[in-house]
Amino acid sequence: MSYKIFTGACLLVACSFLFSCNIKGDTSTNTTTSKASEVKKEEPAPPPPPRQAPQPYTYSMRATKAYLTSGDSNITKAAKEILMAVNRADASNLKRLDSILVPDNYSGDRAFYLPFPLQSAALKEIEKIILFSYSTQSFAAYAWGELVISGPTSMGSKKHPTPVGLYFSNWKAEETISTFNDEWELKWNFNIENKEGIGFHQYELPGYPASHSCLRLLEDDAKFMYTWTEQWEIKGTDDIKAKGTPVIVFGVYPFGSKRPWFKLLTDPNALNLTEAELAAVVNPFKLQIATERTKRNQHLGRPEATTGE
Repeated sequence: MSYKIFTGACLLVACSFLFSCNIKGDTSTNTTTSKASEVKKEEPAPPPPPRQAPQPYTYSMRATKAYLTSGDSNITKAAKEILMAVNRADASNLKRLDSILVPDNYSGDRAFYLPFPLQSAALKEIEKIILFSYSTQSFAAYAWGELVISGPTSMGSKKHPTPVGLYFSNWKAEETISTFNDEWELKWNFNIENKEGIGFHQYELPGYPASHSCLRLLEDDAKFMYTWTEQWEIKGTDDIKAKGTPVIVFGVYPFGSKRPWFKLLTDPNALNLTEAELAAVVNPFKLQIATERTKRNQHLGRPEATTGE
């Protein structure tokens, strides 16, 4: 489906409600709404396919240009995705880095090279949830405690930090134009904080937190999240009947210090998030998440689910 946001009188009505995002390249408006009469049932996403665990590996720093053009770099598509994830950089910016963090084998799926676990007991009762870790500049989506996808992100810069806390996804736009600069196109945009204009979408990942508060993703990740994440249910322009998918932003980035993933040079598991850490992040919001999910299920006429089984 294509969402055209700058045509017709409908835009004028929607824009009176949707606010601009104070971000460089991350600012947008949208007219997308959904109605309970149109969406009676939401099927849970199918479980992810079995993932291949890597052989034991270590990291080293390599000169980027020499490594990417060397015969022993084994830069398959899967390996390149791992390199981008580990260095928190998209393909273009990866080439611009003077040196990059490189694992000595690419035998596992990308998820194993990122901090989020494949399962979490703390998330087992939550149908869908998205987590953004500021300290590791990575994100993950879970369904009933099972990891659906994880990847790198570029969050708010020191000057324009992304506020931590609980959000709920609302409207989305396949492509929209920044109101901060009309030369910036935002693709696969999903808003999570309407008044502040915060959302996640495809945009440049330079290898560090660089946005003006939004949550930047690689294009393939943004496309997946665009489809997987739920929109709000809204009547008119301001009557919210049900909120979308819960999103938690947490952690603190060490601005002014070495990038956290450099710790992987001495310990490949240095950034891994533990079950206790995830529980500490999610537990304070569980009641609110459960309450909003119940409202959503009632609005859509869905049976109340309490487990992924």
